[in-house]
Amino acid sequence: MHRHRTTAMTLAAAVAVSLGAATAATAQASPNHPTGHKQRHVLLVSVDGMHQSDLDWYVAHHPSSTLAKLAHTGLQYTHAATSNPSDSDPGGTALMTGGNPRTTGVYYDVEYSHKTDEPGAACTPGQPATGGDVVYDSPDDALANVPDLINPTNGTFPSFDENGSVYANGVDKNPAAIMRLQNNASSFNSKTFPVDPATCKSITPWDYLGDNTIFKVIHRAGLRTAWSDKHAVYMSFNGPGSNGKSIDDYFGPEIDSQAVEPNGVPYPQDDDWAHIDAATKQYDGYKVNAVLNEINGRDHTGKTTVGTPAIFGMNFQALSVAQKSRSTSTTLIKHADGTYTTSAPQAGGYQWAGGKLVPGPVVSSALDYVNTQLGRMASRVHQDGLASSTTIIVTAKHGQSPQDPNKLTTVPDGPIVDAVNAAWHKTHPSNAKLIVAGTNDDLWQSYLSDNSAAADEFVKGYLWDHTAQGYDVNKKPVTVQHSGLAQVWAGAGAAKFFGVAVDNGHYPDVFGKVQEGIVYGGPTKLAEHGGMNAGDRHVLMLVSGAGVRSGVESAPVETTQVAPTVLALLGLQPTKLTAVQTEGTRVLPGITARSAR
Repeated sequence: MHRHRTTAMTLAAAVAVSLGAATAATAQASPNHPTGHKQRHVLLVSVDGMHQSDLDWYVAHHPSSTLAKLAHTGLQYTHAATSNPSDSDPGGTALMTGGNPRTTGVYYDVEYSHKTDEPGAACTPGQPATGGDVVYDSPDDALANVPDLINPTNGTFPSFDENGSVYANGVDKNPAAIMRLQNNASSFNSKTFPVDPATCKSITPWDYLGDNTIFKVIHRAGLRTAWSDKHAVYMSFNGPGSNGKSIDDYFGPEIDSQAVEPNGVPYPQDDDWAHIDAATKQYDGYKVNAVLNEINGRDHTGKTTVGTPAIFGMNFQALSVAQKSRSTSTTLIKHADGTYTTSAPQAGGYQWAGGKLVPGPVVSSALDYVNTQLGRMASRVHQDGLASSTTIIVTAKHGQSPQDPNKLTTVPDGPIVDAVNAAWHKTHPSNAKLIVAGTNDDLWQSYLSDNSAAADEFVKGYLWDHTAQGYDVNKKPVTVQHSGLAQVWAGAGAAKFFGVAVDNGHYPDVFGKVQEGIVYGGPTKLAEHGGMNAGDRHVLMLVSGAGVRSGVESAPVETTQVAPTVLALLGLQPTKLTAVQTEGTRVLPGITARSAR
C-alpha cells in the first residue's frame, strides 16, 4: 500500500501502519531505554545467500511484506556486490571492517598462511615462519567432541555451546537454554589456532585481522555493541588488539552442532542445524530472540537491562541452507503430546516455472521465514519507542551459485589435487605434496609447500590442461575442461589480482574462478558460495530508518561500504576504520552522515 509513496518513512513505522498502529514519528522514550529516541542505533542483518533477484521476486509476489515495505520506504541498492572471495568469513569481515581480503588478510574460513606456523608445531621465537593452516571454524570449539545423540558410533559433533558451560559435557537436552550462552575466550581450543613465529603464541581470531572493526570503533566511543552469528570464531569481529572485548554482547551458538528439537529429542535426520531447513529456522530463532531482547534494552539472554546497543544484529542461515539442499523439510510440527515431526521433504534450490527461474518451495518458505522475523524486529523497534532513532540495514555476506540447477556440475576436487601432487612428485622426488592446503567450494584456492614461481606456474598450467570428471544435476557423469575453471591466477598474478605484495604470504598461491555452475565436492548440493560469479556476489542491500530517504540506487556498491555507513549513521568518523583509510571505502551513496564525533 506504500508503493506510490515518495516521502521517507522508517521501516518500523511502515510495519506499524500495516498492523493498524500509529506511526512512530513522535515515538517517546521507553522505560527500558534511559536515553530514549535520542539514542542512535543501527540494526544490521545479513540474510546469508540472498540475491537481489530473490528480493525482486519476493517484493513482486508479496507487496505488503516487511521486505517490500523496507524496499519502498528506504534506499534499495540494486547492484550490490560482496567481497571477493565471497565466503562467509571474508564476507562477514567485509561488513564489519570496510575491507577486502587484501587488507583484512581473511580469504576464507579455512585457509593457510606462509607467515604463520602450524597449530601445535614446535616453535623457536624469531625463527622464520614454516607456514601453517589458518582454520577459524567449528573445530576450534573448546568442546568439539560431543557424541552423536542418536548413534554414538557415528562420530561426534561440536557442542551447541562450544565451551560446555550451558550443557554438562555438551549434551543438549534443552536447546532453549542456549540463550544463557556467554561466549568468550573459553569457547575456544586455542591449540587449533595458527602460531605467531615471532612469539610462538597462538593467534586469536580477532588478532589475525589486518583491519580494525566497527565494533572496536563504536566500543571505544563509549557505545554498546552486540552481534549474533553462527560460530564462536566470529568473535574475530572484535578486531585486533581488542582482547575479544569490543563486542559487549556476542551470541554465537554453534550451527555445526547436532540439531535437537525443542523437547530435547534429536532430529531424526541425525544431522546438524545447517542441513535440515526446519532445524535451521529453529536455530535462527534463537538469534532472533537475542536481537528482540537487545531491542528491549536487555542483553541477549533477556535477563539483564543494559540499554539497546548502538550497533547490533545477526545473520540468517535458513535461506542459505534452502538454496543448497536438494531436498529438505521446511517445518517442525508440534503435536498435542509434546512430540515433534518434520514436514515431508521438498525440493530445495530454484526451479523453472513459466519460462522463469523462481524460488522452489524450500527457498520460498525460507524467504517467508526471514520476512516474518524481520517484521518482528521492526515491530519491536516501534513498540519500544526507537523507530525515530534506529536504522535497519539488510544485506548478505554472500550469495549462492548456481541459481539455475541445470547449470550445476559437481566435481570432486580431491582427485585433481592428488593428480597435481603426483605429477610434481615425478620431477621433484623430495616433495610428494606440493598442494598443502586449499578450499574449493565454487572457486579454487591452493597453497603450496614450494611457492616459487616455477611451482606456481606448474599448478596453474596443470589445472588448465587437466580434464576432470564430474556429475550433472541428475548425478550423471560429465567431463569438464580446465579442471572446471574459467580463469586461473598464480604467484605474482594472484598477488596482483588481490592487490597485495608478492611476499604478502596470506593470499592463495593459485587462485581460480570456476565456470558457472561448477561446485567442487560430491553430488549432494545444489549450490555453494565463496566464488566470484554473479550468483555468488550479487546480493541485496537495503537501508531504511531515521533520516534515510526512499529511493533506488542503481550505481554499483559493495558490502564493504556497510562499515563506514554504520559509523556515519551513528555520528562517528568512518576514517577511524583502517580499511577506509587504506582502500578508500566510501559511505553508501544517498546516506547523509550525522554530525561526527
